[in-house]
Parts: sequence; structure tokens; C-alpha cells
Amino acid sequence: MGTDTSQKVRFNIIDTPGHIDFTSEVKRSMRVLDGAVVVFDGVAGVEPQSETNWRYAEEAEVPRLCYINKLDRTGASFEKSYASILDRLSNKAVRMQIPIGLEDKFEGVIDLLSMKSYHFEGEMGTNVVAGDVPENLKAEAEKYRHELVERIVENDDALMHEYLEGKEISTDVLKKTLRKAVIENKIFPVFTGSSLKNKGVQLVLDAVVDYLPSPLDLPPAKGTNPETGEDESREASDNAPFAALVFKLQVDPFVGALSFFRMYSGTIKAGDFVYNATTRKKERLGRIVRLQADKREDLKEVYAGEIAAAVGLKEIKIGQTLCDEDHPIALESIVFPEPVISMRIEPKTKVDQEKMGVALSRLSDEDPTFRVASDPETMETIVSGMGELHLEIIVDRMRREFGVEASTGKPQVAYRETINGTADVEYKHIKQTGGRGQYGHVKIRVKPLEPVEEGKKIKNNVEREDHFEFINSIKGGVIPQEYIQPVKKGVKEAMERGIQAGFPVVDVSVELYDGSYHDVDSSEIAFKLAAINAMQSAMKQAKPVILEPIMKLEVVTPEKFMGDVTGSINSKRGQIEAMGERGQARVITAKVPLSELFGFTTQLRSLTEGRAVPNLEFSHYAIVPGNVAQTIIEARK
Repeated sequence: MGTDTSQKVRFNIIDTPGHIDFTSEVKRSMRVLDGAVVVFDGVAGVEPQSETNWRYAEEAEVPRLCYINKLDRTGASFEKSYASILDRLSNKAVRMQIPIGLEDKFEGVIDLLSMKSYHFEGEMGTNVVAGDVPENLKAEAEKYRHELVERIVENDDALMHEYLEGKEISTDVLKKTLRKAVIENKIFPVFTGSSLKNKGVQLVLDAVVDYLPSPLDLPPAKGTNPETGEDESREASDNAPFAALVFKLQVDPFVGALSFFRMYSGTIKAGDFVYNATTRKKERLGRIVRLQADKREDLKEVYAGEIAAAVGLKEIKIGQTLCDEDHPIALESIVFPEPVISMRIEPKTKVDQEKMGVALSRLSDEDPTFRVASDPETMETIVSGMGELHLEIIVDRMRREFGVEASTGKPQVAYRETINGTADVEYKHIKQTGGRGQYGHVKIRVKPLEPVEEGKKIKNNVEREDHFEFINSIKGGVIPQEYIQPVKKGVKEAMERGIQAGFPVVDVSVELYDGSYHDVDSSEIAFKLAAINAMQSAMKQAKPVILEPIMKLEVVTPEKFMGDVTGSINSKRGQIEAMGERGQARVITAKVPLSELFGFTTQLRSLTEGRAVPNLEFSHYAIVPGNVAQTIIEARK
């Protein structure tokens, strides 16, 4: 509860992990929540992970409040942390409060809008006591209040006019104007406190109610009609047709499969049938529960704007829409980052083998950045994820939740292959074996895929997918229409295994421009085989290269270890991009190939007495240097 207990407001809070390997949790929360409270450490200020999550919030255009926590810690500084927000995240941040005292002398906060001081007394700071601003902080508070009021009135011309004429503007009007500016992402208010001592949290909860949007403040949810493909939207109203987005799946030991969903419009009762816009199937919604930490409360009905979980839906996946069958809509789904690291996993005993399949499929349903595949050559199970920690936790969960003992192999890098040149290839697939023969003849051109410029329309004869484009330039029916798709299928099948080391091929544009067919002997399979062979030989000629994932590495280290750390990064084919300062520490930013980073954390600890902190996230794919490519190809043979 906040300080004003007269008005009851319900809000849903989703707390996300901070580690970069679990970035998908942040991504999906941004998609279904209306506002965010970004928490910073009063000593460290903006950390690398805060920047990544801030960037996700920018992409999703989510209004934010900032909360500088842990002001009771040794070395805490509100001003330093506030400066790091302005410097590294956004100059739209503005302080709403200043602290009274710091470190062990931190007592409370001054609210600059109302010019009151707040102390938090009693067991765990539950009594919020308002008072006057202490004399020694008056001048400072006045100065910062002017700054705050100026920032607020800038967003309203009439108010700006009054303010410049020297009129006193009421707190209510300032709050209303500020709310509008926060919802439009023009201002990010900054609050402060110490959550451990329960000081300041109450005012942040009030601010969530006062300034962050309710579902009614936001534009209608966008989607498409799955039957007509037309754009549609849903107002956040109980009277609109029902639409909800499923954003998380979880297996609960007591109730079974839970599907968390955000209601965008309409209402739904327990026992109703819901329509899945993606699979086009209906399912009965047995129980609906509201979750609070580990407590569950059964609900009869859920309304627009709420978040709840359905029990026992069988065929639902993350990012799918549940809706009203008479008014179908597929809401915009959630886009997750691709996994960058994979490793072998094998069960220890025959009993584990059966359970492992179930465990892996459940875990990959729950976590879209975790993938399971089997290597067709070695028949081994390969799991992929966002980092070493991510995969370690998955293996640990298999043991704890599913009782599966498994051993893992050395992590593998998700290499890709592509082409650097162009090639023009003709291939005839002809087989004559008594009776009907096979005849397929194609001419294709391959070249590296170029990104589509924004606003530029894709031509009708071009089919574009992620990292692949197929251009059909067949004129005058030299290859009949029904054989075009088999050609595309064949090309894609050839791209599943590159010709250098058998890695998937990406970023290729393939044009089918000529060929011929035979009235009797041509078939889909003949054209597919012709395309596979043509593509394989085209890839050989078009300067094939191997791509490797490059990670953005940031290391925060005490100054005396700078030389050792940069030396270590350089030895790993790393390119150092920037060196800066953060408080007393130094920050090194570099781009380093993932293949060189296994065990880097351990090495870094021993170099720096355990005092340096690394942070890794995927940056991009880049061409592997020739000598390294040779080693990779040898290892795959």
C-alpha cells in the first residue's frame, strides 16, 4: 500500500531477473505491462544490464519511473546515481525527491512537488510521517523544485505562460500535467529510498498510481484478423470483444500447467470456451487463478486490463492470442532473441532418458530462448540458450523439478554459414529407369541478401523470410507454377547444411530465372532435387564463409587490473571499443567472439582477485578469419 489508504487500486507487478541470460523475461514483461519501475543501485548507479533493459523499454515505448534504491549502503550517492541516469540513459529524467541524509544517516525523503519531508517509522517503516522540510535542506529543495516545475510546465503551453508570468501553479495541476508527460514518455520521474528498510517504497507505489498509465490511458491493442489479414484493434473495455495475450507458461507442482495471460479487452468467466487465433482451435477455460508470489486465488471472472493465469490449457504457446470466436484477432506477438550457445546433453540412465524428453519439452515451452534439437548425424540432443548460466540453470531445474540426472558436453557455438560472392548455376536432374523417368531443370542465381530499406515495398515475385529471399523470375511458364514451391523447398533444404562445415546457411538471396520441364517425366520431387543440387554447387562457387556470434562484453574492474584485463581480451581476438570510468572503477567495452569466451568468467576472477564483473550480451554475427575457419572445418569432419 502507498501512503493514501483511502483509495484502493489494484496493480499487477512483475518482478524480472536482472541477469542478461534471462533477458526474455524482461522482453515479455515489457510487451504485456503498461509501465515500468526501473530500479538502480544507489552505489553503482546505472549498470550495463540496466542499459539493456532500458533499451527494451524504449523499443516497447513503455512509460517509466526510476527508483534509486539502497541509499543506506556505504558509498551510496543519490546525486552520482542520478547523474549516471542522465548521462547513460536519458536526459528526460528529473528528480522528484531528494534524500535526507545518506548511508547510515539516511532517514527519509523530501517530496519536491508538495515540499514535505517524509520519515518512515515503526516496525519496517510502516508509519509514514509527513513533516516540514528540514531547515538545512530548504535552499537545495527550493532550487530543485524550480527545476522540476519548469520541466513539467514545458509540456503545456498555457501553463508555461502562467508560470512565466509568475503565477503559482497548484500541485494538482502540476500532477495532472506530469502524468500526461510521463505517459507520453516525455519525462521519467526519479524517486529514491531503501527497500530493505522499507523507506521510500510507499511513495513509489503512490507514484505508480499517480503517474504510470492505467489500461485506459493507452491506445487500443493492435492486431490482425486471422481470417482476412486486415488490421484490427481492441479498446481496453469490458464491453469490447474478448482478447488476451498469453505471455508465460509455467508448470506448477500443485495445479499443473499455468498459462499467464494479459486481458486487453472484454471479460471471460471460468468455464467459458476460448478460441486460439493461431491454432484456430477452441479450448475450455476450466479454472482461472490470480497469483501473488506463491499464493493462488480462484477467480470467477476476469476483466479488461487484468493479468491472470488459466489452469490446464493443453495446446497453447507463448505469444498466442485467446479471443472470442465470433470476433477473432491475433494480437502482436512477442519477439524473443535467438539463442547463441548450445551444448550436448545426455541422460545418465535409461529411466532418465524417458523423463528427459518430457522435461526438455516442458522447459522449452516455458522459455522461448531455450531450444532443443537433435543432431541428425550424431543423434545427440543439443540444447541452446542465451549463455552458460542460462543452460546451467536449465540442467539444475531438470534435476530439481523433474528428477532427471543428465550430463552435459562442452558448450558449442551456434556458427552459421553464408556467401560473400555471387554465382549462376544450371542443374538438370534426369533419371531414366524403365517406365516414368524424372526430369527437373533449373537455373538459379545466388547473391548475398541485402536488407530492405525502410518504406521500400517488396516486389510481388519476391518471397522474403528471416535471413532468406526467394525471387521467382520465371516468364512464360518455362517452369509450371506447381513446380516453383518445390524449387523453393529444395533451396531451403540445401541451406539447412552449409557446404563448408554443415552449419545452417543464412542471408542468401536466390533467384530462379530459367529452366525447362518435361510433360511426362517432370514431378515435384524432380524439381526439388534439381534445386538442392543447384544450390549446393552455387554455394561452393559464391565464396562461402563461416559466421560466428560476436558478443558485446563489458568488464567493470578496479583500475589496477586494467592492463591484465585488456591483455586477456586482446588474446581472445577481442576488439576493445571504449574505456571509461564508473565511480572508482574502470569500464572496458569490447566485442569478442563467443567461441573464445568459454571459461572467461573464471579466468577474469583469478586475474582480478574476484573483483571484476563481466557482462555479456549477443551483438551480431561476423565472418570468421580464415585460419579459425580452417580449424572449425577440421573439427567438424
